[in-house]
Amino acid sequence: MIVKNLKDCSYGKVLDGTLLCELLHPRKGLKMNFSLAHAILQVGEASLPHRLKSVEVYYILEGKGLMHINNEAEMVKVGDTIYIPPKAVQCIENIGDSILSFLCIVSPPWQKEDEELC
Repeated sequence: MIVKNLKDCSYGKVLDGTLLCELLHPRKGLKMNFSLAHAILQVGEASLPHRLKSVEVYYILEGKGLMHINNEAEMVKVGDTIYIPPKAVQCIENIGDSILSFLCIVSPPWQKEDEELC
């Protein structure tokens, strides 16, 4: 059995500027077709516009944000799930007064070479 807790995560800044902790990834010997990470943006922060070759899904855990996908923008809040198509230009802004915390699910699993800044 594998159990991960956010309190035990090791976070670091990633290419798009978010603070991220990888929770589950098949390169760690897991048989799965996706990767799962937890991301945090502080008040006033935004991720840099970027795109992935993979499908990505965000699930908002805390806070309020403005999600940008290609030429669309929509406010997102706790409990919202956002589908991000492959190769879509995306970024998210923390527009609330507390941290913006969300899960990132990527399928096929995230790989460094599949992500680029725009």
